[in-house]
Amino acid sequence: MNEIQIKSSIDGSIEPSLLFFPKGRKNVPLVVGLHTWSADRFNQQNKYLSFCLERGWALLLPEFRGPNLSTNPRAEMACGSQVARQDIIDAVGHVCAGYSIDSTNIFLTGGSGGGHMSLMTAAHKPEVWRAVIAWCPITDVALWQKYYGDGNGYAPHIEACCGGVPGVSPAVDAQYALRSPMSYLSPLLKVKALSIHHGRYDKSVPYVHSLNLATALEKLGHNTLYFEIFDGAHEDNNPYTFAWFDKLYGKSPAEAELTG
Repeated sequence: MNEIQIKSSIDGSIEPSLLFFPKGRKNVPLVVGLHTWSADRFNQQNKYLSFCLERGWALLLPEFRGPNLSTNPRAEMACGSQVARQDIIDAVGHVCAGYSIDSTNIFLTGGSGGGHMSLMTAAHKPEVWRAVIAWCPITDVALWQKYYGDGNGYAPHIEACCGGVPGVSPAVDAQYALRSPMSYLSPLLKVKALSIHHGRYDKSVPYVHSLNLATALEKLGHNTLYFEIFDGAHEDNNPYTFAWFDKLYGKSPAEAELTG
């Protein structure tokens, strides 16, 4: 994969991404894979690249202001912030402008923190994506901070991203809400195809995160939502992800339905 540099349309900063584009191909689908909570753009390269090589599809691995860690000096700009979401959209736009991409078949995926960011970015620009699949995502950042408790596990990193602990001030509480997919139900209703999966025995991000989001979307009538609590833990299933993309590639939701 090659490293590319994209200028942010919000603050002008130069942000890196990794790109694979199949030589000699035209009008190819693009898969956008998002890194996990504590990682960077290199974290999912080995997990996604082989699937794209097999299909002759393009793969984009953006870096959206670095890991969501207290050691990241830009932590408050990471973790679902507006600039982080726009970094992904800017990277997609850059690739579509410079390469022969089938803009009707752009797929988005990620797990854990990448699942969180997949949902945040899907809500940010729902019209961009042919389909979005999130594995074991955080959907309520304040709820996740409470799960670990002050000073434990991921809590210090969550607090570094959001500016403090929940309840310390209205401004901090607003940051938790702004970084949580649960705050973006209406935009998520506009995603063409949305698939959310969570392990029943996930000890890192309890499955209630996905359950709460899926329940809320169902109540609002999301008619292209698939939701699964699977028999597993904090994990993803990339063969499943790409098989789902295969099914949708070039098809409308109606064309993919069984008949008879």
